Amino acid sequence: MSARTKARKRALDVLYVADIRQISMTDALVAETQRALDQPERGSSWGYARDIVQGVIDHRDEIDELIETYSQGWTLARMPTLDRGIIRIGIWELRHNDEIPDAVAISEAVELAQTLSTDDSASFVNGLLGRIATGG
Repeated sequence: MSARTKARKRALDVLYVADIRQISMTDALVAETQRALDQPERGSSWGYARDIVQGVIDHRDEIDELIETYSQGWTLARMPTLDRGIIRIGIWELRHNDEIPDAVAISEAVELAQTLSTDDSASFVNGLLGRIATGG
């Protein structure tokens, strides 16, 4: 597993914790930052994970608007918590990280959904991110 793949999983963990515990993403990021400082052996994946979470925080309104616009019948509240986090990460990579090709961002998000979420999640994530990537 690549360092960026581990970082995406770690970022998803932070977003998931924030959602489940109903705390702000910023508070969850602060807590995970402290954990990273306390566990330097996990440091290789933390830099990019932190970038992802901070990016989602910084662009949350835009990201959530894109989800609502392109999700075709699914509100944010109706989506499984994991799917919501995966999609937010995917959109941030598509729209705000020029280092990641669109196909890689989508593929990585689909892989997370296949591994961690429901049977239908991977196709939902793939379709939604595909529509956002192409603008339609």
